[in-house]
Amino acid sequence: MRFPVRRVDAAAVFLINSACGGFINSLMFTPLAVYYVLTVGMDPLQLVLVGTTVEATIILFEVPTGIVADIFSRRLSIVLGRLLVGVAFICEGSFPLFSAIILAEVVRGIGETFLSGASQAWLADEVGNERVAGLFLRGAQVQRVCSLAGIAVGVGLASIQLNLAVIVGGSLMLALGVFLAVRMPETGFRRAAHMTRAPLGQMVHIARTSVRHMRANPVLLLFLGIAASAGASSEGFDRLWEAHLLTSFTFPTLGALQPVVWFGILNTVGALLGIAVIQVVVRRLMTADDRRVARVLLVLQTVWLGAVLVFGLTDSFVVAVLALWSKRVADSMSGPLFDAWRTRVIPSEVRATVLSAISQGDAIGQVLGGPIVGAIGSAISIRAAMIASSALHAPVLALLVWIRNVSRPACSEPGTRAMEPGSGVVVDVAGRLGTG
Repeated sequence: MRFPVRRVDAAAVFLINSACGGFINSLMFTPLAVYYVLTVGMDPLQLVLVGTTVEATIILFEVPTGIVADIFSRRLSIVLGRLLVGVAFICEGSFPLFSAIILAEVVRGIGETFLSGASQAWLADEVGNERVAGLFLRGAQVQRVCSLAGIAVGVGLASIQLNLAVIVGGSLMLALGVFLAVRMPETGFRRAAHMTRAPLGQMVHIARTSVRHMRANPVLLLFLGIAASAGASSEGFDRLWEAHLLTSFTFPTLGALQPVVWFGILNTVGALLGIAVIQVVVRRLMTADDRRVARVLLVLQTVWLGAVLVFGLTDSFVVAVLALWSKRVADSMSGPLFDAWRTRVIPSEVRATVLSAISQGDAIGQVLGGPIVGAIGSAISIRAAMIASSALHAPVLALLVWIRNVSRPACSEPGTRAMEPGSGVVVDVAGRLGTG
């Protein structure tokens, strides 16, 4: 299946997609947890089970949809992803029932799997590895700037009716999918194994090739472990932080502001901080050697763990907010660095599939860790759930220390053959690692 395309510069389409995605997601997600708690009436375990549902769906569909992107069309995969996510959120906003939201999250999960991996792989193919890191940075900046407008619009719509922002956001996501179907180019993509294999044979070939690359490159296996550990720790926090603020603190009096407006303020400041640190710090690190990037990521993930721990323990609203913003800053800096690093060490022909496999690791971690944290929140307290989330993040730090030790240095030392960017294979690092 091929969509008719009116050719547009790939970098421009990527930035438009990032801008619209940032606006729409902020519009929907700013009031979403408040909608779940106040309109649908979810408890902590149900809040986490919503996330578990989408992540379980991702586990099932992540690699198959990544293979589809590597065989048929990455543009098609991205378009389908946007359309499915849009449909899911329209349903969530239209039917304020826990069962309906669970079903919608299944649809959303399938849509997310079409997006993950394919987006990064498409951009790398269109602009080349030498430009992709800079565009990841610009995309993250544009996304956060536009998210500010999305927060404001989402708060305004939610102040009228909580589900209105979710329905409008889903509709805009559908419109973005249609735009991409018409204007998104795909000139750098080459179908893998297209000469001699039927579609099913191609899928098996891509899967085997991806496994071979991951086994041959210990760095990719460590990325997979980091994704799983980060997923286990982040799911509970992401689903419960709004509920923690709503139930554990009294919001400061500032006129007649509703809780959803407070969340808009918190998200706006968090986005501004993210924009600032990306501009000042991450730009200098995008082309740094892998060991230096690993050291910076180790610091950032330590900040993440500490911030979540403080967020769970403190009785002060101000300290909780400062911890929340610290966690947001760590996320803002870590995301583009991880994306650029992973993308440049994976060969183009299996890039979408391998990135999808890493995303699947994140989903597995969320499915395993999320319900544990949610059960702790329901049985003990949300504070205890926050502490559990921080504890689950500890393996990320250990794996980053490991990946720093096996990553290529800034210049090769005698007797050490460094990993060629884009090769996806670590030939030898200080004689310790082989080709598998």
